[in-house]
Amino acid sequence: MNYRHDKYGNPLSILGFGCMRLPMKLGRIDMAAAEAQIMAAIEHGVNYFDTAYIYPGSEAALGEILEKNNARDRVNIATKLPHYLIRSREELDKLFDEELRRLRTDHIDYYLMHMLADCATWERLKGLGIIEWLEEKKASGAIRQVGFSYHGNTDAFCALLDAYDWDFCLVQYNYMDEHSQAGKRGVQYAHAKGLPVMIMEPLRGGKLAGRLPEEAKKAFADHQPQRTPAQWAFRWLWNQKEITCVLSGMNSMEMVLDNIQTASTVSVGELTQDDQNMLASVVRAINAKMKVGCTGCGYCMPCPKNVDIPGTFAAYNRRYSENRFSSFVEYAMCTALRKNPTAASQCVGCGKCEMHCPQGIHIREELKNAQRELEGPLYRIVRKAASVMKF
Repeated sequence: MNYRHDKYGNPLSILGFGCMRLPMKLGRIDMAAAEAQIMAAIEHGVNYFDTAYIYPGSEAALGEILEKNNARDRVNIATKLPHYLIRSREELDKLFDEELRRLRTDHIDYYLMHMLADCATWERLKGLGIIEWLEEKKASGAIRQVGFSYHGNTDAFCALLDAYDWDFCLVQYNYMDEHSQAGKRGVQYAHAKGLPVMIMEPLRGGKLAGRLPEEAKKAFADHQPQRTPAQWAFRWLWNQKEITCVLSGMNSMEMVLDNIQTASTVSVGELTQDDQNMLASVVRAINAKMKVGCTGCGYCMPCPKNVDIPGTFAAYNRRYSENRFSSFVEYAMCTALRKNPTAASQCVGCGKCEMHCPQGIHIREELKNAQRELEGPLYRIVRKAASVMKF
């Protein structure tokens, strides 16, 4: 296993075990299979395990497995505060204590604000006393390091990085999201500030491992050295010095062992120009099925009405290149689940964005198209619920 280091010099395995998708059996976590996979990962050097309060059964399963095998001291636990459920300082303690009970531990190594949307949301939490609370927990040792997970655009991500003295961050990043979400610019900015960057969705929910167009499959098949699409996706990430740990939602022993083998044989800067060219051809093959030729450059931003234009188009394209559910989830997270919504429906047609778009996209027209397909009844319910919860 290869290791990189956190902000304080502690070694972290470059492969992290994402516990959101533990193996299931009859509608419940298959504890025997989960234990075998988690312990195999630990035996091969994986020392970063990521879960969250809202992942059904995940915290409790991880805690039980680590306690049963006397493995708590061999790993780092990362879990998340669902700040959108918090209304008072007292609720912070109540929820955190519940997480400790579930995980059967007295401390969390890496504690994240879950889906922290923007600085406005962070200001709300500050008003509830989150900074004082975090300082108390860090002083007592109950929380070792504090970070946040993020879905949204680059500018908002960089602003959040500057809003607090974070210890690390977790972002969606892969060769398809190089210029969307936090993007390469955000990843490099975090690294420049000395923050470890943890990665989620390295395979875009499995899309980059198996659900590829034929042209992309052919590009992989014709390239040397021969590797699977999943192996290439991981290697693209670990090729970058800015990446500390890549989470994989492993739910089979085959996946665990394959990812460990890859993580044990990579190095920064190993990809050749031919490798990069091949991956670029894969991106083009996937993008050929997209509706809008948006590169996520962000020249159209900021929007006077706070529309997240690149985020909207990324979700709209994902609806055609992947599936409707994944596009809905991405769009809801990037536009509705935040204190100040950024939906396409907020566009008033001023046209300022189109003056700066290097791709010549008819942004106003495409935003209307995206709105029709992405802002259906379910989206409106989510947005209304988010406003009530004051995300």
